[in-house]
Amino acid sequence: MLRLRPYRRSDAENVVSWIKNERMFRYWCADRFESYPITAADLNAQYDGLEAAGGEIYHFTAYDESGIVGHINIRFPEPGSIDTVRFGYVIIDDSRRGQGLGKEMIKLALDYSFGIMKAKKVTIGVFAENKAALGCYLSAGFRDTGVSEKFGFKDEEWTCMELEITK
Repeated sequence: MLRLRPYRRSDAENVVSWIKNERMFRYWCADRFESYPITAADLNAQYDGLEAAGGEIYHFTAYDESGIVGHINIRFPEPGSIDTVRFGYVIIDDSRRGQGLGKEMIKLALDYSFGIMKAKKVTIGVFAENKAALGCYLSAGFRDTGVSEKFGFKDEEWTCMELEITK
């Protein structure tokens, strides 16, 4: 059974170890980091900076009886608004993908968002090219809003889709 707990700085080593190549890295963070690869210190430094800037962001780690298996952030995208939250930095241990853990983690994060945070809407961005993540989010109940933007990766152009789910 999967559970969520607050992220610990020591979790960063696991999180960054699950990112095996630059494509996966950009699927995970888009352009939020300047270069690939990153270290655990880089991830923690970014989180420290977000918190120091006053952003309302909550970092979570998913775990089961085998240990840490996933990571997700939940944040308020609009200052002062408490009705909408946004998921980001969603990742599952690469050795555990394909087992339904991503959908299970998303469902736990939705339960937290709607039940504890009392959000009315949850949004997430996903690259259309990241078929596994897109399928996971759609199967968890997210719907395409029709809003998208383009993102360049090397010589490719990706489409970042905006998804949402309402209570």
